[in-house]
Amino acid sequence: MSELTDRKNAAISRGVGMTTQIYADRAENAEIWDKDGNRYIDFAAGIAVVNTGHRHPKVMAAVKDQLDRFTHTCHQVVPYENYVALAERLNQAVPGDFPKKTVFATTGAEAVENAIKIARHYTGRPAVVSFAGGFHGRTFMGMALTGKVQPYKAGFGPMINDIWHLPFPNALYGVTEEESLAALERLFKADLEPGRVAAMIIEPVQGEGGFYETPASFLQKLREVCDAHSILLIADEVQTGFARTGKLFAMEHSGVAADITTMAKGLGGGLPISAVTGRAEVMDSPGPGGLGGTYAGNPLGVAAAHAVLDVIEEEQLCDRAERLGQRLKQRLAGLRDDVPEIADIRGPGFMNAVEFNVAGSDRPNPDMANRVREEALKRNLILLTCGVNANVIRFLAPLTIPDEVFGEALDILEDSVKAARG
Repeated sequence: MSELTDRKNAAISRGVGMTTQIYADRAENAEIWDKDGNRYIDFAAGIAVVNTGHRHPKVMAAVKDQLDRFTHTCHQVVPYENYVALAERLNQAVPGDFPKKTVFATTGAEAVENAIKIARHYTGRPAVVSFAGGFHGRTFMGMALTGKVQPYKAGFGPMINDIWHLPFPNALYGVTEEESLAALERLFKADLEPGRVAAMIIEPVQGEGGFYETPASFLQKLREVCDAHSILLIADEVQTGFARTGKLFAMEHSGVAADITTMAKGLGGGLPISAVTGRAEVMDSPGPGGLGGTYAGNPLGVAAAHAVLDVIEEEQLCDRAERLGQRLKQRLAGLRDDVPEIADIRGPGFMNAVEFNVAGSDRPNPDMANRVREEALKRNLILLTCGVNANVIRFLAPLTIPDEVFGEALDILEDSVKAARG
């Protein structure tokens, strides 16, 4: 393994960070085996990509069938039916009781870029409002929208202009909904006329920012503000989508429909595909050729996405996400008396997190979070940290994880938290 690490260091830019030094050889559902044959339980799922598990048989069968037909024509040159059919499915599935249309891309950052392009074109306005702690990708527009400097913006020079950040309502750190809305009002009075704003973009649950759920009442207020000023509301569901939160889309928890929804990650079940779905008249604003991409809506990714949607429905993964999340949060809650560093346990469905502060204070404790991650890795459980202060452990195991493997992982997690304290 050290030889592989040496080769990696010699060949690959250090800007590509690595959470572990595990080199995957094969994977199945919620388990990964490395090149040395070591088995790991995967509580990362490729950062919420394989919600339906590594190599789900139905997803693999769909991809193999497509492989036997064709792998690429570029939909803009020679279109194909399964692209059309997937758009029809998403138009029906995405929240909002209005006609919708869809465009496909390859990555979550591409989906966000396209959503902003579409919003600017439709409204004829340049400005976009996003939120502190939000994450929207590593492209220049994605970085500009992202409300977290390290490591995403640091050293990359001037960001795209006319992007404005508001405080995200976070009760744990004393930021109320009223304060966030007051900041918006001040912004509109002091710096940015609302008639210049094309869109507001928000994650219904912040991902990289720390798995903080956007209050439903706050989303409802944003909807009212957007409607009052003819601003488009964009829901970034790249990490929250496809059953992770106990609903197909996290916005369903709030009863609020965005004008545009971005999605990726879990849609492809391990294959690259992303999508933007929105109001038909908004999506139709750009002219032919204004949207698209050579690999956008690749046939293999489209085939996988159809299978993912089938699996979510057939295996009732939204309900399973709720059950798994409850078990995880109950186990963590049982540790609070012995682990005073636990500041919060949260998250809808199976998009859960535990946040660590210095015991007896509200000061973030990133060292504790990192020690938990390291102790878990020693015991062959893969965990991810997140948060603006890097003091949060996030849990993203596949929704298809077998009960016995899940129980094993919870035991390891408990041992790891206790060991991190010691």
